[in-house]
Amino acid sequence: MGLIKKKTASRGTEGGVKYYDLCVPCFSDAKFSREHDPKTHAYQVIEQHSIPIFTEDWGADEELALLEGAETYGLGSWADIADHIGGYRSRDEVRDHYIDTYLNSSRFPLPEHCSPEDKELSERIPRAAFQADKKRRIEKKKEEAENAPPATPKQKPTASVPACHEVQGYMPGRLEFETEYFNEAEEAVQHMQFDPGDGINPRTGEMEPEMELKMTVMDIYNSRLDARVERKKIIFEHKLLEYRKNAAADKKRTKEERDLMNKAKPFARMMKHEDFEKLCEGLAYEHSLRQAISQLQEWRNMRITDLKLGEKYEQEKQQRQSRGPPLGQFDRLASNRMGKPTPPFETPSATSALIAPELPLSIRQKSGLSTPPPDQPNSTNGTNGVLTPQQAKAKFSFKALPGNVPMKFGRESAADLQLLNQEEVELCRVLRIMPKPYLAIKENMIREAMKQGGTLKKKAAKELGKIDERKTSQIFDFFVHSGWIGRT
Repeated sequence: MGLIKKKTASRGTEGGVKYYDLCVPCFSDAKFSREHDPKTHAYQVIEQHSIPIFTEDWGADEELALLEGAETYGLGSWADIADHIGGYRSRDEVRDHYIDTYLNSSRFPLPEHCSPEDKELSERIPRAAFQADKKRRIEKKKEEAENAPPATPKQKPTASVPACHEVQGYMPGRLEFETEYFNEAEEAVQHMQFDPGDGINPRTGEMEPEMELKMTVMDIYNSRLDARVERKKIIFEHKLLEYRKNAAADKKRTKEERDLMNKAKPFARMMKHEDFEKLCEGLAYEHSLRQAISQLQEWRNMRITDLKLGEKYEQEKQQRQSRGPPLGQFDRLASNRMGKPTPPFETPSATSALIAPELPLSIRQKSGLSTPPPDQPNSTNGTNGVLTPQQAKAKFSFKALPGNVPMKFGRESAADLQLLNQEEVELCRVLRIMPKPYLAIKENMIREAMKQGGTLKKKAAKELGKIDERKTSQIFDFFVHSGWIGRT
């Protein structure tokens, strides 16, 4: 009876194939039971072919198992082939042995000692010595495996699905998104077929209309693929997949700055990432300058003469805005339910962050500006670089018109008076003009003057006013006195 007993061990342990040659009659009659006694038959035990034939450290049994594993699992599956061979053979060891013995051989595809008559290695290295070396190698591998530090527990690999990443819908393993640009582009070509010989009319030799239509659809499909690749390239180059980093940077910006950055994003398609970053920094700096200019204009209207008074004004303004409406007689009962008082205003104004050299360094750093303008202007009014109102200019004298009684502004005009300065309020009161019509006349005159280089004729101003010429004349003189327009 011939029995083949194959031991397939787990990865990194001893395995292999063992062969026994028993009597043929028992094998042919299938007599293998408790009544069968192998001692009554002549048989011979054939040992494993554990002798070197191609290299000094690999036996014939391992060479056979190597070829069987390569046939079963395929070349390249070196870990599975090593498990099939056993004997603590590692994946890299099996791969290197196959490449050196079979591929780099001078008799490729056969190894060097492929001839059956070539018994040089088996005769030079006795079976006992080879078995002893093999045993020592296996014992050494076992000891190294026992003394090796415990391997880190296997963690569940991060699947390339949208829920496992910062950006929902992005799959890094495939470098794709769950929903691509023109996601339905493949639907137009999924049922198209191109067979050999299609498209050319054998009688005329010209392309058939159906093939021309197919080629047009393919051109459209290819253009959509190009657009998809272009958008994906922009996402990768501008690091838009770093969601947490970008979100942290957005939190440091104000709402106006975030809106400004979102409006600038379309320009990222035409420039590199570094150039786009410089553009955004420049836009943010320009925004801060505009805020500073607007704040300085407000301070000048409020007759604020230095930066310290401006900071105090901003603090008081913030406190006024944080206050609730005045409490009535019955509302005071609920005063104990009011929230905590608003903390003092600490955020520096846009003006002070840009032009205040005497402010502490911590306040200037909070402004987020890295390149502020020079600290000292070249020319200033007043002393020590502090803005002061111009005292030399004479105050404009308003003349009441005959038969025109000055106006007393009521509640209906209170909401518009805040748009005027004190002189403009006095002008409207003396001339009996409501604030809104006055602002319309002012806008028309200044626009017309800007078209003519900043100057305007008095006759043209009277035509623009469309009211009493005496009132328009006095408004024109006031604008010229204030320096808003020039007289031609």
